[in-house]
Amino acid sequence: MLNATLTDRAKRLLSPAGRSAVPPFMVMDVMAAAARIEAAGGHVIHMEVGQPSASAPKAAIAAAKAALDVGRIDYTSALGIPSLRARIARHYRETYNATVDLEQIIVTTGSSGAFILAFLAMFEPGDRVAVTVPGYPPYRHILTALGCEPVLIETTNATRHALTGEALLAAHRKTPLKGVLVGSPANPTGTMMSREALTGLIAAAESEGIRFISDEIYHGLDYAFPAVTAAELSPHALVINSFSKYFCMTGWRVGWMVVPEPLVRPMERLQQNLSISVPTLSQIAAEAAFDGRVEMEAIKHGYEENRRILTEGLPKAGLTEFLPVDGAFYLYADVSKFTDDSFEFAKRMLEQAHVAATPGVDFDPIHGRSFVRFCYSRSSDEMHEAVARMTRWLA
Repeated sequence: MLNATLTDRAKRLLSPAGRSAVPPFMVMDVMAAAARIEAAGGHVIHMEVGQPSASAPKAAIAAAKAALDVGRIDYTSALGIPSLRARIARHYRETYNATVDLEQIIVTTGSSGAFILAFLAMFEPGDRVAVTVPGYPPYRHILTALGCEPVLIETTNATRHALTGEALLAAHRKTPLKGVLVGSPANPTGTMMSREALTGLIAAAESEGIRFISDEIYHGLDYAFPAVTAAELSPHALVINSFSKYFCMTGWRVGWMVVPEPLVRPMERLQQNLSISVPTLSQIAAEAAFDGRVEMEAIKHGYEENRRILTEGLPKAGLTEFLPVDGAFYLYADVSKFTDDSFEFAKRMLEQAHVAATPGVDFDPIHGRSFVRFCYSRSSDEMHEAVARMTRWLA
């Protein structure tokens, strides 16, 4: 009896907090299943993971090596190394012809760290924040863990899967929103918002006092038309970006925000307490990464070729319906004529064709059972092989 009482007490002491009960990021489970097949000798075409297969720019790697040779890697300012912040501000002038003060730049631990800082500084527990579906799952999972309520707004073919001001205001009229978060180019769809669409959405949000966050981590990977930054369109928008995608630096965990001035000091205080500073070596490499644009543009051209291979090849395999492939390195395909369960479809495709992709239920709890996301960031030979395997498998 005593032992049972002690066991129950221990369980209560060690039970997880309710806020930790967020769904898993399903792509990680797909990765694990693919690894088991490879461990048994199988050859998997990896189209599940949203990361480049190329290395970081040579200049970034060289800068990191040089810093290690010096031997001492100290903390930096919580806002980031000043020269890196200045280089990011220069990037906005050169790329978008937009003026951004370096004092608005906060270096973060990837975009994930930026989301946490932004949500903590901008929202209170219970605040309602609009996100689109399909959309990146950690948006809603992080908001939920922080006590906020993610409000899912469906996007449609009619608007090229971009959130409109009308849809945002309709959701706001039902129950007031405190914020909205959009991405362009978007994950998982690869669709982009035009200048007109983004301008209209920001105007609608600001007309009702809805705080605006723009996820721009796939900027640079734009094919249909040039990406537009919210930093150019409104001084009140908060912009999140990263070195992970265009600069091929996922594991370095370094990104940045462009922050409206009233939020800079609160976010600095949060970063001081949550992480002290972003890893110094990653910041040094990130500053040098801007000198690797020739390499990165060559990699981007490879993505464009992969995009062509899939948009021409998948219809021949039977996957004829997919969203506009504007940017990033994703193709979001409708598989409803083959299944009503994208998780089971992806599972069988991995087991039988050895092609790994991510089921749409990871991105869309409403209609995701009808979609699968393919990432085309690997080699063109692998894309050709993936199309061939899927053609045989779906025949």
